[in-house]
Amino acid sequence: MCLLCFSVVLFECILSGIMSVKGKKVLHMDRNSYYGAESASITPLEDLYKRFSLPGKPPESMGRGRDWSVDLIPKFLMANGQLVRMLLITQVTRYLDFKVIEGSFVYKKGAIYKVPVTETEALASSLMGIFEKRRFRNFLIFVANYDLNDPKTMEGVDPNKSTMRDLYKKFSLGQDVMDFTGHALALYRTDDYLDQPCINTINRIKLYSESLARYGKSPYLYPLYGLGELPQGFARLSAIYGGTYMLNKPIEEIVMENGKVVGVKSEGEIARCKQLICDPSYIMDRVSKVGQVVRIICVMSHPIKNTGDVNSCQIIIPQIQVNRKHDIYVCMISSAHNVAAQGKYVAIASSVVETNDPEKELKPALDLLEPIEQKFVSISDQYAPTDMGKDSQIFISRTYDATTHFETTCDDIKDIYERAMGTEFDFAEMERTKNDIFGDDFCGQLPHQLKK
Repeated sequence: MCLLCFSVVLFECILSGIMSVKGKKVLHMDRNSYYGAESASITPLEDLYKRFSLPGKPPESMGRGRDWSVDLIPKFLMANGQLVRMLLITQVTRYLDFKVIEGSFVYKKGAIYKVPVTETEALASSLMGIFEKRRFRNFLIFVANYDLNDPKTMEGVDPNKSTMRDLYKKFSLGQDVMDFTGHALALYRTDDYLDQPCINTINRIKLYSESLARYGKSPYLYPLYGLGELPQGFARLSAIYGGTYMLNKPIEEIVMENGKVVGVKSEGEIARCKQLICDPSYIMDRVSKVGQVVRIICVMSHPIKNTGDVNSCQIIIPQIQVNRKHDIYVCMISSAHNVAAQGKYVAIASSVVETNDPEKELKPALDLLEPIEQKFVSISDQYAPTDMGKDSQIFISRTYDATTHFETTCDDIKDIYERAMGTEFDFAEMERTKNDIFGDDFCGQLPHQLKK
């Protein structure tokens, strides 16, 4: 068995849990005193003020500091998505409680609209005119019925040769419909997908629709008490299978021999290993900067206007609507999720930095949130590995992107797993491993953890 050392954000916590189940011997080291590193939930509120170097203490109107648990990098889980499948297969769900996000919205010409994803919603939506509603409805029916094993459902659309631009043209869908379909349903970050094979977008829309069907209000879930619960859950899982987790362990040196990692030095001692998985901050000479992300955490005493006063939601502002190259994301949670004082709301706006004034770039999102009681602004560099680990056996994750869902995170997890293990991440194989451990009668559902 290998000894793997992990120095960690949520990526590495998930991988350590999965690999512990797979029989790997895992040592998990973190320089921080808390779980999750940059994906942590900060509590109490006083610590958030200190982290962002704000003077003074939170005003009394913010309530008790210990009632707050604010995500530094907030993201939602797709109810039928990859991370939920990982949670179910590894049984980490037993450590977590979830709540359904109450709404999913898209921005158009300064206003927000509910994302239509069913035939009924398409016909009722004010996003489109009457004729386009029917064309979009026919498009949704086509996507829902599309089956690679049944040529009759394809209607002459080649999944690998027909582009998404071709498919939109087939149904005579205009620019506005293309915007919310590609960015709010398929969750693409740019318009590059338009000239790629349409099967990728069809599958993404199916995932959104299937996730919505699980619980009805939106396709998204969120853990009570914040995302910091996720790395803790996977750390517990790793411990059950013999993994060791060490907080407050400074990483002094990555020990190499003949170009290959052999250990990690901490406080004068060396922990020997055959493989190392870490985030970019631990080994900057093997990564390259690929951009920046701006995030603004906003504390409010009201829900976002024109959302039906929901306690939680996501809003996607497609790039073309605000003359940008990248989408702007907004997610809102509240005291209903045990992350804020009673009657308070936390909204986070994020996007890829494109100018020398990142905060101004998020103005369309901030205008939707007014009035804002307090803002916490961060600009983070994004890194990608230049060393894929084949020779060094060091496997480095990518920095979190600006999206408000975990699908891109899970893609990175699977990529690292494949590089480290030499085989693709196979959900079916993981399911078989789970059944060997827990028995075939394990119930792979979330209802008992879902809070109303």
